[in-house]
Amino acid sequence: MIVTGDLVEQDVDAIVNAANNDLVLGAGVAGSIRRRGGASIQQECDAHGPVRIGEAAITGAGNLPAHHVIHAASMGLGGRTSAHSLRSSMDHVFRLAHEHGVRTIAIPAVGTGVAGFAMDECARVMAGTLRDALNGE
Repeated sequence: MIVTGDLVEQDVDAIVNAANNDLVLGAGVAGSIRRRGGASIQQECDAHGPVRIGEAAITGAGNLPAHHVIHAASMGLGGRTSAHSLRSSMDHVFRLAHEHGVRTIAIPAVGTGVAGFAMDECARVMAGTLRDALNGE
C-alpha cells in the first residue's frame, strides 16, 4: 500500500531515513527524524559509527511512533545518490527489517532530495528492491 503523509507520524514498526554514510542527521528527512524523534537517535547513530555508502544501519526511534529507524546510506555526507548506492542501501534496509522482525515499514523517496536522484528512477529502483526482498532474493 502506498500512503502519502508525514513520515515521522507513521505508526509502523520502522521508518527509513534517507541517510548519509556518516549517519549524521542533518536536514531533510533526517532532520525531521532528529527533531521529532529526539537526540537519542543521533546518539545511537554516533555510537554505531559510519557505514559504507550502499549499506544501512538500524537504531531505536526515540520519541517517534515507530519502533526503529533504518538509515539507508545511499550517499556520502554532501554527496549524491546513484542507482547502485540506492539499490544496495535498500537491499540492506530490507535485510535489517527482516532480521529485526519488522512487519510494517514507511519509506520516503530515498535520495531524491539533497542527494539529487530523479524521482521516477528512484521509484523504479525501490520497486525492484522491494520485489526482490518479497521474493526472498
